[in-house]
Amino acid sequence: MRDLLSLARKTSLSVLGVLFGLFVFGQAAEAANPLELNFWLSGPKYDGRIAPCESALGTITSQFQEKEANFWNSSLRITAYGRIHETAFRPWQSDNIPRRYCSGDVMLNDGRVRRVHYSIIEDAGFAGYNQGVEWCVTGLDRNWAYNPACKAAGP
Repeated sequence: MRDLLSLARKTSLSVLGVLFGLFVFGQAAEAANPLELNFWLSGPKYDGRIAPCESALGTITSQFQEKEANFWNSSLRITAYGRIHETAFRPWQSDNIPRRYCSGDVMLNDGRVRRVHYSIIEDAGFAGYNQGVEWCVTGLDRNWAYNPACKAAGP
């Protein structure tokens, strides 16, 4: 039994010694050198040219149908749009990512009219290429991504 305790003590001391050596002889963090600071770090170059509100409706229709079918086992589809209008364009300071916020009404195949809120975002498509669309249909935000009542989908 005494040999076992002696072996455990030696093992723990050697582990502590290795950890102490790593801390003492490890390389300290350094700041970036001038080449690293100035190499391809020009920042985002946004043009502010964002498509009008109507251009996102096809994307919203297809993504809504896909989400309802694949994730919620629902046959809901958007059948019509109405009263589409812009609610804000670049609502924050000018060096933020340009966005156009829009709202409108959607008619679903169950006969109900609901509100849709969406934004068209510059360089927010797949892998930062092209424009992206984030949207929310009021009452059908089942994963609560834009709760309450799609308020977080607006500006």
